[in-house]
Amino acid sequence: MKPPPFKYIRPTSIEEALAAIANNEDAKVLAGGQSLIPMMGLRVISPSELIDMNGIIDLAYIKETTDEIQIGAMTRHNDVKASALVAEHCPLLTEAYNWIAHQAVRNRGTIGGNIFHADPASENPAVMLAYDAVMVLRSVRGEREVAARDFFEDIYEVSAGEDELLTEIRIGKRSGDEGYGFTEISPRKGDFAIVGVGAAARVVAGKFQGARIAACGVGPTAQRMTEAEKMLEGVDVNEDNIEAAAEAAAKAVDPFSDFHADAMYRRDLTLSLTRRGLSDAVQRATT
Repeated sequence: MKPPPFKYIRPTSIEEALAAIANNEDAKVLAGGQSLIPMMGLRVISPSELIDMNGIIDLAYIKETTDEIQIGAMTRHNDVKASALVAEHCPLLTEAYNWIAHQAVRNRGTIGGNIFHADPASENPAVMLAYDAVMVLRSVRGEREVAARDFFEDIYEVSAGEDELLTEIRIGKRSGDEGYGFTEISPRKGDFAIVGVGAAARVVAGKFQGARIAACGVGPTAQRMTEAEKMLEGVDVNEDNIEAAAEAAAKAVDPFSDFHADAMYRRDLTLSLTRRGLSDAVQRATT
């Protein structure tokens, strides 16, 4: 459980960090360290250089503009979970945090590190997909934005260059009458999900409007359930339509099997949890 030798760098500015990343393509960025340090200890990865971002206070914040919530990549999970701004304008994210990790992990882990790690069983990527979030990447070459739908490419792989750093997550503010629900099944409360599903929707004159559904634990990345969303647009809010959308979500996934659950069980969970997430969203949208 001991990592091989590595060089340790602790920059105090974003510019210093970007320069360090650009100078060593084998370097790894340390945010909260809740995934990276165990992987180094097991020698799954062996970076020659570790760039510790914890000295850069400018990357830890939650703020709002007219249209969006902006979250610095080094913001701790518990700060996101406790944020009144997030709860008001991005409530599905707050709801998902009821399932994310344990207190000690949330105290150290960061939202940016979690999203960049792109674990397929992690809840945050699913929420980012459901909310059409935007990831802000910076390097010594400049800054660019990547939509969540284009960001998560494969298991532990994201659309970022070796010299790019995730600095900010931007989420559009949601309508105050939008309902939401997030639920999952995991080996233990706080563990990564076997399957998790987040859903959001408005109810206008008894009909679904703008439904959003995304799941984690169903493949190499979190997945947006676009076909199920299309089925719900403009139809009556009733159990039959919710069930039809849940069945469409289950058909859309191609889950893997592991020692936690086989593919058939994960597909069945997708159906059940989509039904539950949509039902919770409807209840909140109509009360």
